[in-house]
Amino acid sequence: MNRALLSGTQNAEVLPYLQRSPLFADLDADQLGTVIDHTRFMELPPGETLFEQSQAARDFFMLTSGQVKLTRSSPDGHEKIIDLISPGNTFAEAILFSGQRAYPVSASALVASEVLCFDIATYADILHQSTEACFAVLAQMSRRLHWYIGEIDRLTLHGATFRVVSYLLDQVPSTHLGSSRIFLTTPKHAIASRLSITPETLSRSFSKLSRDGLIEVEDDAIVIKDVGRLRQYAQGSSH
Repeated sequence: MNRALLSGTQNAEVLPYLQRSPLFADLDADQLGTVIDHTRFMELPPGETLFEQSQAARDFFMLTSGQVKLTRSSPDGHEKIIDLISPGNTFAEAILFSGQRAYPVSASALVASEVLCFDIATYADILHQSTEACFAVLAQMSRRLHWYIGEIDRLTLHGATFRVVSYLLDQVPSTHLGSSRIFLTTPKHAIASRLSITPETLSRSFSKLSRDGLIEVEDDAIVIKDVGRLRQYAQGSSH
């Protein structure tokens, strides 16, 4: 896979992504310039692997378009989707502080995707120079940790329908109360793996929610009839 240096035009396009990211927002102009000078750009066709579990880690990444799945493989070859990355989000940055030098997961493109590759050594040098940048990374790690704790709670303490409802609610703004259409850009088998259920169980959960009048299932979308009501349903089913 070719990792290309950024062109002058791409440099200008990349800067807003970095300024919006918690990992880069507190860097000064010189530090951002150093990051950009050592950043590479990659295009991933659908199904292309970005890195593999246990591969030596030299970069962390930001997705700028498409969708990437993070997976772990069991000794018997079964794949479990750990996370689905959407544009604007960074991933694999935890390798900076893990004390390990190998990726704990694999990453591959679900659809045609574009990623920025950040050199770990360059960014680590900047952290040594910037207290603000260190606190920004710690805040990002804390948010990620709390998110994973919530995921463990959902996957171990709640049934399949609650997991599906939680997934749907994660796709709409937290303040939204009316109807909402969610386009299923992620394959259903990938959603099922992400929720630790089978595709058949996912379909049954959609059918149950549809029978209860909470959603409508279309070919490429799920229509939530009343987001507020679905939130109430989730609260009731969590007890």
